[in-house]
Amino acid sequence: MNSACLHHLLTPEEDRAFAEQGYLIIENAISQELVARATVAVDRITAEEKARQNMGPHDGINIFDFIGRDDVFLELLDCPTTFAKVWGILGWNIQLYHSHTIITPPHAASGPGQQGLNWHKDSGRLNNELETDPQPRISLKVAYFLTDTSELGRANLYVIPGSHLLNKLPLDAERKPKGGLAVRAKPGDAVFFDRRIWHASSPNTSDMPRKALFYGYSYRWLRPRDDMTVDHLMNRIDPIRRQLLGAAPSGWHGYSSPKPEDVPLRAWLQENVGERAAH
Repeated sequence: MNSACLHHLLTPEEDRAFAEQGYLIIENAISQELVARATVAVDRITAEEKARQNMGPHDGINIFDFIGRDDVFLELLDCPTTFAKVWGILGWNIQLYHSHTIITPPHAASGPGQQGLNWHKDSGRLNNELETDPQPRISLKVAYFLTDTSELGRANLYVIPGSHLLNKLPLDAERKPKGGLAVRAKPGDAVFFDRRIWHASSPNTSDMPRKALFYGYSYRWLRPRDDMTVDHLMNRIDPIRRQLLGAAPSGWHGYSSPKPEDVPLRAWLQENVGERAAH
């Protein structure tokens, strides 16, 4: 793994902000050169999926399980400026359990957020079946923005800061969601958000498309949300990437009771960061 991660460890201030607010913005997380290469790959798979699904140019689309469809997406899997913060929050027993990209054309005819703010928490049935209040974090997402959403009306991601600690959507006196704000991310910015935070897609009323890549990281004992079409990658990637893409050399029990060979990230942290990071 790229040792540049060591220059981007989660700071106490970032840790506190994420714990209290439920989201975190890392500006200029990826270079504009990487933004450009990722955009080329996203445009290609968008064209492929729209043709396969017989969709029109003005339809928004949410493409799941993109991680194995271009090598540029692997570069973001353990991106030095963000991945150290992922393990800083979740620890070493982690995986990529979900990847999706949302493409929202100008004045989209369909797709996420086009009917207004669709407030929700991630993870579906977890929100119905986990008993505690607040519920456990379990996972987070890192969203890489490839287009400019620094102005309103560009299919901005909306969040309600602090709402990850509330099982129910906070409402005002008129029974409308309260406290929501638009995330104003620029191309190359990364936005972390806790799976529990109330968040929403929004309409694109601008003259430019909105393109973003979402990487969902979870503990390894959680079943993947996607098909994880990655078998074709496993023989040519390093052990930590294999861990992140679901490998468990010791067998099924290795997800909940991992052996050293199941979690090479832990050994890397012990060697490069110290025992405290790998507890």
